[in-house]
Amino acid sequence: MSSRRGNGQQQTARSENGGPGEAASYLAEAIADLAHLARIHRLDMLCYLLEMALLEAQEMVRLRGARSSPSQHGK
Repeated sequence: MSSRRGNGQQQTARSENGGPGEAASYLAEAIADLAHLARIHRLDMLCYLLEMALLEAQEMVRLRGARSSPSQHGK
């Protein structure tokens, strides 16, 4: 993504790509696969860094889900 886009173009690109929550979910899946690959090849530092990135992506998915879904309390 280019930082030279106008604000309207950025909004269109975000909506066409499913938004930040969907991007974080996709990234979490991809990072999990990469971490697994690093783990089986004993690339310990790379595995550690990917696992940290995975935790961050999962947290973003969790936070976005909590923000967009109605509360389950008070049914």
